[in-house]
Amino acid sequence: MTFFEYVDRIDKWIVLLVNHDASRQTFDNVMLILREPLTWIPLYVLMAWYFRRKAGGRFWVYILLSLVTLALTDSISTLLKDVFGRLRPCYDGEIGPWIRQLTGCGGLYSFPSSHAANHFGLATCWYVSVASLTGKKWKFLWIWAALVCYAQIYVGKHFPSDILAGALLGVLIATLVLGTRSFFEFQAGRVRQVSLH
Repeated sequence: MTFFEYVDRIDKWIVLLVNHDASRQTFDNVMLILREPLTWIPLYVLMAWYFRRKAGGRFWVYILLSLVTLALTDSISTLLKDVFGRLRPCYDGEIGPWIRQLTGCGGLYSFPSSHAANHFGLATCWYVSVASLTGKKWKFLWIWAALVCYAQIYVGKHFPSDILAGALLGVLIATLVLGTRSFFEFQAGRVRQVSLH
């Protein structure tokens, strides 16, 4: 058995465990709510308010960083799905019949997870931004992203490796976006210094 075949076996075992064997009807609606974007509008409003309060007139920089991160994580993860062509659990010929579909199966491919990329991208962007503004470490942002991702496995949309790859992609993209901001701020500072001399 190759490494990738081994990972595939583990992936399928975990999906069936979470989606089928360890599922509870009482959690079904909770998981559907957790993965729904509208559920998190209060969090988005909180983040915008917090950046407005702490960054003043520069809060638009943090809003823009969030939007750029989200646009990149969503578009790149969607493109990669077609490149890798991995079927979602609900379309998989081996385990598909056993998957409890709590919501529509969605697009054909699942690797990497766009939900994971988007939420871990935003969590990274916000965590670093809050820490740089105030020194505070909002660890709940990682819990938020992880809960959304767990819900994706629970409803049968993704394998764990889809989630892991999406999360890593989101962290990487957010780190690059934040690094680009730092680069431009550094260059702007150098221009200001030169103009003062």
